[in-house]
Amino acid sequence: MTLSKARGFAAGLLTVAAAVVLANPAQAQPGALAPVPSLDVQRYLGTWYQLAAVPQPFNLDCARDTRATYGLVDPSNVSVANSCTTWSGGTNGINGNARVTDPVTNAQLHVSFPDVPFQSSLDGPTNYVVTYIADDYSWALVGDPARASGFVLSRNPAVDDAGWTQIRQVVESRGYNSCLLLTSPTTGGREGIQPLCTV
Repeated sequence: MTLSKARGFAAGLLTVAAAVVLANPAQAQPGALAPVPSLDVQRYLGTWYQLAAVPQPFNLDCARDTRATYGLVDPSNVSVANSCTTWSGGTNGINGNARVTDPVTNAQLHVSFPDVPFQSSLDGPTNYVVTYIADDYSWALVGDPARASGFVLSRNPAVDDAGWTQIRQVVESRGYNSCLLLTSPTTGGREGIQPLCTV
């Protein structure tokens, strides 16, 4: 699939998601996305697979296997390495930093990427909130305070039907319209791209 076709495909999916949203109006959104009461940063480190997300412009080149790997830099900073497989079969990636902005919970951070407009400064407002983490740290839901972004992250690229049901329930309980999150293909996991509300 060429890049232009891939982008057209992604735009088509957004149109489908919008149609589903219009057919299933969202409930009124609550206030800012709330963090979990306490995040164990050491347990949060390592690699996470993206299972679903609110589509973002920087992800349009990603066809599958979108991953985030976090490493400890110091008590206030975490290294960020994002990567994915592109539509042409290559690899796309970017490295950045996540700085804790809420030392009470450790669950609110400012993520920055060098040379990315409006996101290059190490310091800034919270743009990454861990709003749900499974007791065993097997999966998480993160987003920005206004819910313009949202990512379902998992330690495992494959989730069973019961897992998807729980994911959808948590996403909706945190004030998201589940129709706005699209599933992300993963090797060994779900292959298709579809609105989470239809899974």
